[in-house]
Amino acid sequence: MDNFDKKLLSQLQQDSRLTNQQLAERIGLSASQCSRRRAHLEQAGIITGYRALIDREKTGFALIVLVDVMLNTHSRENARRFADLVKTIPQIEEAYTLTGEMDYQLKLCVRDLRELTQVINENLLPDESVQTVKSSIVLQTLKASSGLPLELL
Repeated sequence: MDNFDKKLLSQLQQDSRLTNQQLAERIGLSASQCSRRRAHLEQAGIITGYRALIDREKTGFALIVLVDVMLNTHSRENARRFADLVKTIPQIEEAYTLTGEMDYQLKLCVRDLRELTQVINENLLPDESVQTVKSSIVLQTLKASSGLPLELL
């Protein structure tokens, strides 16, 4: 990946709707070169997709909640069972396997406390794979980014 690829990726992270002509003007290549480079980055799996960023609050999802989960046993089967559970809960926006005291951290996007209670009490706690659930409501987002720090490459 050269500097033009990095510039192309940086521009697409800011606005994925840019045409090849617009990209060309911004990074100093021809539109056909931008098209070839974009196609190569897509085929290589570096660009994995394009999506719209939707305002969470304007769509009614007022709360972000971080939920730490400890499994009841640390077997491969139990971890698979929990991973399958996570995939069925639409309010889970992100899920991470952790080191340290807790096994997983989930980022939930919910409309209100009632919905949070429902997810915890009806989905997470009753599952046989789960031992402990601890939740923290996000009061304020200081920084949120959907892009990678490409300037460090």
